[in-house]
Amino acid sequence: MQHLSESARMSSAAEARFRLQAPNSRPRAITVIGLDASGAEAVRRLAAGGWSHATFFTVASPGQLKRLDGLTVGVDEQVRAADLVVMVTSAEGRSQAAAEIGSVCSDRRVNTTTLIVGAIDAPDDRLSRTLAQVRPWSLMLVLAADEQYITDMMTALRA
Repeated sequence: MQHLSESARMSSAAEARFRLQAPNSRPRAITVIGLDASGAEAVRRLAAGGWSHATFFTVASPGQLKRLDGLTVGVDEQVRAADLVVMVTSAEGRSQAAAEIGSVCSDRRVNTTTLIVGAIDAPDDRLSRTLAQVRPWSLMLVLAADEQYITDMMTALRA
């Protein structure tokens, strides 16, 4: 009697009937928001990459986001349309909008990721201030050395 490995058994025709045969019916909808001036610049550069399933914003005013084409939308409206919100900021300690955006995401059960660009070289006091502003609202927090990490993450998400 031949014993198949777990991998071989799962690859068999008999097990194939249990696998999903179609790709996800709906791609992930990602909202990317620049929280401060440096984050906004990083988002503008990232948006130039032509992502299919991502929309890009900066913070316009409390409760409002500005698309890169200038149209203003409400935070709640945009979060409702998203599966994932990615917030991008620098370590300058000016990320107050994270609390409002994060609260709306929490209420709507939308996952959040925050990328702090240039965090490796930032002074400890500024980085600590930024972390205090974004950490309570981020399910995943990344201290990125540079903007390339954002591009790599968006590629991994197949945005």
